[in-house]
Amino acid sequence: MIKQHQSATPKRHPHPMKKLTLILTLLTAISTGSFGQHTTDTILMKKVPGGYQFFQGENRLTISELIVTIKPNEQAYQQIKSAQANYTMGQVLGYAGGFIIGYQLGRALWSSEVNWRMAGLGAGLIVLAIPVGQGFNTKARQAIDTYNRGLPASARRNKSEINLSATGNGIGLVLKF
Repeated sequence: MIKQHQSATPKRHPHPMKKLTLILTLLTAISTGSFGQHTTDTILMKKVPGGYQFFQGENRLTISELIVTIKPNEQAYQQIKSAQANYTMGQVLGYAGGFIIGYQLGRALWSSEVNWRMAGLGAGLIVLAIPVGQGFNTKARQAIDTYNRGLPASARRNKSEINLSATGNGIGLVLKF
């Protein structure tokens, strides 16, 4: 008869799920730290129906956020402040012209008295608001270009991204570039 020798302490192997959890945690930590978004990302100005929108990475910026973002670059900051003045003036002219025309149209609906000179003034204000608004677009683009040129070269290039992703086939790493 053959005696089987048993060791005094049985070997314990970590549970496979514990290993997987540890590996996934490490990969997530590494990919998050390595590929996080930097505040020095370039700013993009995209044409959309009715105007332009500003983006830094995936984040959409309002005009106020754009100004705060650009502020560290003095030249770009002065340009965007000038653009903001155009934006404000264009908005005032456009709204005032629209109000005057709307008021005159309202008078035409409720009574026969229409002041065509005032309606013409409103139309003139709206027409004047168009080139002022175009001035905003031009100056904002210049400010963004100035800001982007001032960024380090590493911030201007497109960044690769690695993510941990779960699909129908299992879990894996996805590399986007």
